[in-house]
Amino acid sequence: VHSGTLRSNPVVITVLAALDSIAAAGPTRSTVIVSTPDSLSDSLQVHAFGPVNTTVNANVPVALSIDFPPGGAGLTLVPGDTVRTNSAGIAVFQVRLTGARPDSAVVTASARHANGMPVAGSPVTFVVEFLP
Repeated sequence: VHSGTLRSNPVVITVLAALDSIAAAGPTRSTVIVSTPDSLSDSLQVHAFGPVNTTVNANVPVALSIDFPPGGAGLTLVPGDTVRTNSAGIAVFQVRLTGARPDSAVVTASARHANGMPVAGSPVTFVVEFLP
């Protein structure tokens, strides 16, 4: 790339198709038998879809929220409160028990368009049950 005598290395620009919708990519319920603190749920998955006949590229952010118990006491999201899709458009996360055992947890996953509006299907709700 150059302009007059000013030259630079080529710049790669990637254009991603806008998200069309998201949905659960597997079970929306997980049961954890708590034998020790620091127990993990099964992997929970969200699939991000693009418009018909397009692929959704990797790295689409999916925001996670622990809606119950209030404040998410004793729970953390793995790998964090935002996960990104892989090359197949799948975002994977788990719920980790780090404190007192609640009976269950409700986690929502959502995605937004560039203009801030929610993507169709948002939020996707998951329930994790903790058993002694």
